[in-house]
Amino acid sequence: MLKIYNTLAREKQTFTPIVAGKVSMYVCGMTVYDYCHLGHARVMVVFDMVSRWLRSSGYAVTYVRNITDIDDKIIKRANDNGETIGQLTQRFIDAMDEDSAKLGIIRPDIEPKATEFIDGMIQMISALIEKGFAYIATNGDVFYSVNNFAGYGKLSGKSLEDLRAGERVEVDTHKKDPMDFVLWKSVKPNEPSWDSPFGGPNGGKGRPGWHIECSAMSSHHLGERFDIHGGGQDLQFPHHENEIAQSEAAHSHDGKPCQMVNYWMHNGFVRVDDEKMSKSLGNFFTIRTVLEKYDAEVVRLFILRAHYRSPLNYSDQHLDDAKLALTRLYTSLRGHMISGATIDWQSPHATRFKQALDDDFNTPEAMAVLFDLANELNRTKSSDVASLLKGLACILGLLQRDANDFLQDVSHTQHIALQLDGVAIEVNQVNNHAIDKASIEIKIIARNEAKKVKNFTEADRIRQELADAGIVLEDTALGTTWRKG
Repeated sequence: MLKIYNTLAREKQTFTPIVAGKVSMYVCGMTVYDYCHLGHARVMVVFDMVSRWLRSSGYAVTYVRNITDIDDKIIKRANDNGETIGQLTQRFIDAMDEDSAKLGIIRPDIEPKATEFIDGMIQMISALIEKGFAYIATNGDVFYSVNNFAGYGKLSGKSLEDLRAGERVEVDTHKKDPMDFVLWKSVKPNEPSWDSPFGGPNGGKGRPGWHIECSAMSSHHLGERFDIHGGGQDLQFPHHENEIAQSEAAHSHDGKPCQMVNYWMHNGFVRVDDEKMSKSLGNFFTIRTVLEKYDAEVVRLFILRAHYRSPLNYSDQHLDDAKLALTRLYTSLRGHMISGATIDWQSPHATRFKQALDDDFNTPEAMAVLFDLANELNRTKSSDVASLLKGLACILGLLQRDANDFLQDVSHTQHIALQLDGVAIEVNQVNNHAIDKASIEIKIIARNEAKKVKNFTEADRIRQELADAGIVLEDTALGTTWRKG
């Protein structure tokens, strides 16, 4: 049975959908004022994997991932550029779609834009005011009153007193409490605005705050209560905490809050030099910049090799390792023509794979199954093993191409720098017409990868296979070279 680590409960829990056989899932998406970075890529890849596994497990999934197309950063960037907000956001929505397609992301079922749900946000804010959870300040802003919601802090695990003492909050004299957060911002110069019934000095004209948009969009598409809410760890507080407060208060019945989400999932940070990768810190790498250097499937494997809740450390070496690993998998499939790969779920490898993903989406263990299958395929050359490897990998969005096509791309790489067991190994460019040379170089890569994981039996087998073909390998301090014997 599938178990998910529920951030709210702080433990793994058996997954039981609200409606048998169906899963409703909402994931906080991108704020589209710049190109997506690897932190965004992790969110996209992780919840794409989650959606794929849920569907492979037989569930009918409704996957919603929103687009934030109005906020302070978007307004400022558009004004700085001298363009409309619509022009700015559409350009970066298109760029996001291009990046995600390259990463093998299956488009969510629904991708609502915040600006399409202003009416729904106004209705929810009005309900919060009517029920005593929000108030209109003298400047026309509308604030949520955290003191009036008894469950505030349950996701972050902090009391209001702890939060007041430990969190930096914007000082606003119009608030009744420093922890109160804005639901509606009164109109300001050079900003878009919408009419509202909230009154104030500007007649109610203004725009929504950030947090309210997800509450309005998720409830519209998935209902007052749904199965899974996902996003990056950085959204746990305050964004998701505020979503709970808004949604559960707005949908309360007879004074009792309506539980918003059954399972909260948060993926870990992407880190660079032990700091979170983010635009605000200036240490981010855009997806398209990374894809100029690395194959998109390599980046996907790099992300999935770590458990989704663990930190993911970015470095060229880690991506080089991922490139080697992917090459090893494709090398094992070389020569096997596979159409319509099937999975025998009773087989030991498939059982292990399923157990791994059913255990809070444990992709590192699922990946280990793929490499065990690759080793078995190298030994047996079995078409059944090849089909199983391809089928299981496809669930993770890997091994999507023909093996020969991928390996040809690798063999044409001008310079592959590898770091294995502390020894730098260089594989020089192979002549486009020298198919035999390309095969030799690929086998050297596979042998070095086998040595790295201490599979010396496989490493020796590859050396012997080359020796039988008249190729002698020489391991030196500068790397592995080869010559005809």
